Amino acid sequence: MTIPPDLRIATATVADAQAIAALRTSVAEHLTALHGRGHWSSCATERGVLRGLSTLRVLVARSAAGIVATLRLAPKKPWAIDRAYFASVPRPLYLLDMAVEPVLRGRGVGRRLLAEAETVARLWPADAIRLDAYDGPAGAGAFYRKCGYREVGCVIYRGVPLVYFERLL
Repeated sequence: MTIPPDLRIATATVADAQAIAALRTSVAEHLTALHGRGHWSSCATERGVLRGLSTLRVLVARSAAGIVATLRLAPKKPWAIDRAYFASVPRPLYLLDMAVEPVLRGRGVGRRLLAEAETVARLWPADAIRLDAYDGPAGAGAFYRKCGYREVGCVIYRGVPLVYFERLL
């Protein structure tokens, strides 16, 4: 299987908030069905997505089916990240809430969205992209490794096992 031929990646708009919330919720429900209830089980809301749109850069991948993948880039460090594990750079960005429609996983959609995020980050300008992934079957660590992200640490944060990843730009 390959990337849908009509896939386009763009910055999200306010009009996309409901579809982004639905996608994030769909992915959370899928992970919960596969791996049981966990921190990945949280449902997104349109209000939460709108709040993110006002302060962060949200990217979406669209096809004829609608929004099929999304992620957020933020200059502010999220709560679960410990800077001590990462390279010392002046302008890191943090990748948050990446979600790909489950039926499209493994078809290159996430890799393409991540490549666009790196392009956006270089133009921001940023020196690195940092993220955390769940350490376990529900986590996306293998995906980030395949995309060239370097594992820089494993931690337990508030009872949640996480793996930190970084890509220097």
